[in-house]
Amino acid sequence: MPRNKRNAGAKRDRTNLYDEITTKIIGELEAGRVPWVQPWATAAAKAPLAMPNNAATGRSYSGINVLILWGAVIEHGFPGQSWLTFRQALSLDGNVRKGERGTTVVYADRFVPEDEKRRVRETGENAQAIPFLKRFTVFNTDQCENLPEDVATAAPPAPVGLMEPRVDALIAATGIDFRIGGNRAFYAHAHDYVQVPPPQAYFEPINWHRTALHELGHASGHSSRLDRDMSGSFGSKKYAFEELIAEMNAAFCCASLGIVPTVRHADYIGSWLEVLKEDNRAIVRAASKASKAADWLLGFLPERETVAAARDRDVADPAYAEA
Repeated sequence: MPRNKRNAGAKRDRTNLYDEITTKIIGELEAGRVPWVQPWATAAAKAPLAMPNNAATGRSYSGINVLILWGAVIEHGFPGQSWLTFRQALSLDGNVRKGERGTTVVYADRFVPEDEKRRVRETGENAQAIPFLKRFTVFNTDQCENLPEDVATAAPPAPVGLMEPRVDALIAATGIDFRIGGNRAFYAHAHDYVQVPPPQAYFEPINWHRTALHELGHASGHSSRLDRDMSGSFGSKKYAFEELIAEMNAAFCCASLGIVPTVRHADYIGSWLEVLKEDNRAIVRAASKASKAADWLLGFLPERETVAAARDRDVADPAYAEA
């Protein structure tokens, strides 16, 4: 097949995959469900709250793959958050049960085409990399059989009550100016401080932790930290995009810490939908940035307490690239 036809086909596949992911997220939001706030406390959720991981490597999935796999766990009622490729199941002397359908996850990265490399050599200008997504199929360990017992058995959920002090320790360790008081939660970018009402101001105090992590997620974007574009004014698409990042960051942090909040942020669904419908890559970019923010925050936990937050990346998962 001629190279130009192969390139055109690959471009269509990338576009279709972005569309598939974004269309699914839009459908969830339009139905009033927020994909990164799963109903872990309901009967539909048989699995414990945790970050999805690869059962063969022990590494956590990241970015958009977290949302994809959480959604699959809820949709199919899987009892655990561990996943394997078909070949990984075989390598563990197990197998995927006949008739099981896998879940598509993605590898996000960038590459520089040969034509662009030639142009750069001729002009001396900076190369323009092209983002791409590649599909991978994984299966929940519940869809497999004959796996070793330590792989097939889902780990029990961590006691929620023991996790809350870790949030306080994390806040102190970040060095971010964190103030408790007032009647609203916000991050003041110009002065670089977070303010959150006291826990007793919340109908369910567990939600204070999610709010704190949400605002810390915003603070992670400061130029002295992860240096995100924080220039969006209230009501703008940039503002909605940053809210997406902070929301998913809080969800990822809560999952890693074993905190199960009940709060829902439905007020932003309309603005999120507007962003996603306009740009089919927005959710992938936001999830990637959210993973980076969560990793940055969770990196302040003591090493012995960060098993769930270790975040070594599986080579088949790296939705870190901002495709």
